Amino acid sequence: MTPLSEVSAARRREVIDALRRGTVPRSGLDLFAVGLDRFAPALDDDLTAVAGGGTAFHAIRGEYGSGKTFFARWLAERAKRAGLAAAEVQISETETPLHRLETVYRRLTERLTTATHQPSALRAVIDSWLYTLEEDVLDAGDTDENDDDALAAAVDTLMERRLAEVARNTPSFAAALRGYRRAVVTGDPATAEALVAWLGGQRSVASSARRAAGVRGDLDHFAALGFLQGLLAVLRDCGHPGLLLVLDETETLQRVRTDVREKGLNALRQLLDELDAGRFPGLFLVITGTPAFYDGQQGVQRLPPLAQRLATDFTTDPRFDSPRAVQLRLPGFDPDGLVELGRRVRELYAATAREPGRVAERVDDAYLAQLGTAVTGGLGGKVGVAPRLYLRKLVADILDRVDEFDDFDPRAHYALTVSPAELTDVERNAAATADDVDLELP
Repeated sequence: MTPLSEVSAARRREVIDALRRGTVPRSGLDLFAVGLDRFAPALDDDLTAVAGGGTAFHAIRGEYGSGKTFFARWLAERAKRAGLAAAEVQISETETPLHRLETVYRRLTERLTTATHQPSALRAVIDSWLYTLEEDVLDAGDTDENDDDALAAAVDTLMERRLAEVARNTPSFAAALRGYRRAVVTGDPATAEALVAWLGGQRSVASSARRAAGVRGDLDHFAALGFLQGLLAVLRDCGHPGLLLVLDETETLQRVRTDVREKGLNALRQLLDELDAGRFPGLFLVITGTPAFYDGQQGVQRLPPLAQRLATDFTTDPRFDSPRAVQLRLPGFDPDGLVELGRRVRELYAATAREPGRVAERVDDAYLAQLGTAVTGGLGGKVGVAPRLYLRKLVADILDRVDEFDDFDPRAHYALTVSPAELTDVERNAAATADDVDLELP
């Protein structure tokens, strides 16, 4: 975990503001990632292997509310610190069905991030790649930087060499990159923008732009894996040695028609097979799902070859789970974990409070435990789904008031109220009743 003394005020504020809204912060998750330290060494080894041209895969397993999305975003932060790019794609029956890999690729490029660029980082990555090609040509010393024609020809030659493998399998990806570079060099921003969109798998790109690059139609399911291969090559050449791709909520496959489910499971199997075959050097693939998805007959078990690839023994005590296993089990929070989470957020908040001592005194560990008990009680006793609401109440209702009002004492002046309107679907299902829950904290 990053020491608080090394956390900037801007980063601290970004985290606290997100928790106040009840959302997962875009960054800084390592500041309060309780219970994930045991996974860090093995995952860092995976990131190192991927950065060296290898591949990695894990299936994250946990009930609703166990922190699968938080885990994936925490891992994405580690990946970006290691120089990799990252993208998180929500699998959805209507918008991103797994059996249509072109939609998965499109969402990937829309959500592509790096340590320096927020989504979509696709154009920044392509521009960086072209700049790197030009620098490599000039570093070779065979081309005069003032001779535009010679420089352009040398860059074209180098580009063809770097894209040779991609062009053999997906010539249209390489052609679109050539067309993009021509549009940039000749000052045609409309064509350049359209070709970036086409490279990102977007539909309805202007036919004039496609003609300019010599490509046709829109991306389809069969070309999507080739485009992914091309994107990995571009990332690698411009200084990002790999890509972490998270396919979140794959359990939605259980709720679709039988034929669609089977196509989706088969697409996942195909992707894993291609990964094992070495087609995607630099790809770290992560999927998330519930135990029912991995173990039930409406999920992975419906396709035996996929079930065999994901098989992991969970009959032993969870504390003996290997962080190197194909499936990683997230046990969720217990009361002690919830208190530790509150303690870290309190310390993060107090670092910029007007009177840090007052924050620590009035929101002590005993009160954090009492608040955890109260929030959990409002959610039917299910600790695993409590962290989001717990942190929101802690920051917005308690820490802010302790900081702003000298005489505010949460034990005397605050009673927890949980309204269905402020709950997520998972939290609402866990709540003991549909009515407001008023709980007095001692």
